[in-house]
Amino acid sequence: MANYLLAYKGGSMAQTDGEREEAMSRWGAWFGGLGQAVVDAGNPFGPSTSVAQNGGGGGASSGLSGYSVLSADTLDQAAQLAKDCPVIAAGGSVDIYETIPIM
Repeated sequence: MANYLLAYKGGSMAQTDGEREEAMSRWGAWFGGLGQAVVDAGNPFGPSTSVAQNGGGGGASSGLSGYSVLSADTLDQAAQLAKDCPVIAAGGSVDIYETIPIM
């Protein structure tokens, strides 16, 4: 088993209390269906900045909106687990990266 970072890009943000409750319900149901595969449910991202070797900064340009970490046997299996992610239904996408332990 390996861990996979799900990097969320885009997706609409809930504007009303009702929309937030509905969104949280969808996320809760999705995570519940994943069971033990959820290593870290993660969090949405807020304001960002970028730092470069030349000292340049500014807002990050990746468009990332949040993350989670799942455990799976393969990258393909991690992608299968991600296919029903609520961020996709909200117009976003999910990039999946295998994490490589260094210690």
